[in-house]
Amino acid sequence: MLSTLKNAWSVPEIRKKIVYTLLLLFIYRLGSFIPVPYIDSTQLATLIDDGGIFGLFNIISGGNFGNFTIFAMGITPYINASIIMNLLAFAIPALESLQKEGEEGRKKIAQYTRYLTILLAIVQALGMSLSYSDLLVDKNVFTVFVVVLVVTAGTTFLMYLGEEITENGIGNGISLIIFISIISRIPNGISSISQYIQAGTLNVVSLLLLLIFIVVATIAVVAVTEGQRKIPIQYAKRVVGRKMYGGQSTHIPLRVNMAGVIPIIFASSLTLLPATLANFFPNSGFSQWVSNYLAWGKPITTIIYVVLTIAFTYFYTAVTFNPFDIADNIKKQGGYVPGIRPGKPTVEYFTKIMNRLTLFGGIFLALIAIIPIIVGSFMGGVSVQFGGTSLLIVVGVALETVKQLESEMTMRNYQGFLK
Repeated sequence: MLSTLKNAWSVPEIRKKIVYTLLLLFIYRLGSFIPVPYIDSTQLATLIDDGGIFGLFNIISGGNFGNFTIFAMGITPYINASIIMNLLAFAIPALESLQKEGEEGRKKIAQYTRYLTILLAIVQALGMSLSYSDLLVDKNVFTVFVVVLVVTAGTTFLMYLGEEITENGIGNGISLIIFISIISRIPNGISSISQYIQAGTLNVVSLLLLLIFIVVATIAVVAVTEGQRKIPIQYAKRVVGRKMYGGQSTHIPLRVNMAGVIPIIFASSLTLLPATLANFFPNSGFSQWVSNYLAWGKPITTIIYVVLTIAFTYFYTAVTFNPFDIADNIKKQGGYVPGIRPGKPTVEYFTKIMNRLTLFGGIFLALIAIIPIIVGSFMGGVSVQFGGTSLLIVVGVALETVKQLESEMTMRNYQGFLK
């Protein structure tokens, strides 16, 4: 990775993209220190400390939600809008045809995604402002309007920064913003661990075990993220005039974890939904029941979390991977899987292989998600409840960024094809 960064920095065009990306990320971090007016930080800190979905928001937003800065909602509305548009494209033929129209179709879908992002940001900010009566210092129409306007503008600006990094920077703009958000929390995490040690909550042996777990989990995440099942494809020979075409062999790589970290985020949101709803009625019997049985870390909640993670892994993989299209494209190009007949048998073969890979990937995601909860419970309540999610995001984005830089260098240096 370090050698890739060093080689990329030596190329003037790539160096300009890296500097431009760092500049935009620096602007993002500057905005993380501009607070939204009329917010009671004490009441907000209580919501964050209670855990739940707000704890996940705070981690993904790099602490912006906890401090309620102009980037309090982070890039979450854009992620949700993108997921919704992908699901709608899967269900609505008109959007599906737009995706197949090439660059112009993708531009239209991107524009729809921006509009939906702004709408979701308004709804989310409005819901927060109206639902939590103690969140605003002075609750009236003007203060609610100001909070909603500022937070929506911040999310829109973040969306712009992400698209600029993707188009004119080194790519993966939205992912890099989330990456920087999580990385920025590391100093606070180190400070919290030192406080745990001073208070006697965490001893040296537990700290060593925690570090070993982080290293082993990182290696496992890299291995599974890079893991592939290569399906061999053989193309038949055909004679056109006096020349013979085809006959070569290639392969289709099927990733073990094709869904990425999306299933964990979805599963976290649904698992924490009862606790989130209970916050609206803090003195009710429903809130007490949720606190007793469905609080984060309870056995029932952990089981639901695991089941939903595996289920969403299958669902998101089914949305992004279509064996019918792949089998049809292979058949049209005169290819076939050795030992498998073209058409329906090929579709069934791809479906069988993908189901096995998805099961393994879903179980792995569930383990990465729940092991930090178990580790935290054995360490005297040390808060690492979303450590697995953060680790998956950081490692995944780092690997994708390195691949992006390598592809940029390959475009400018063709020696790799001649070796």
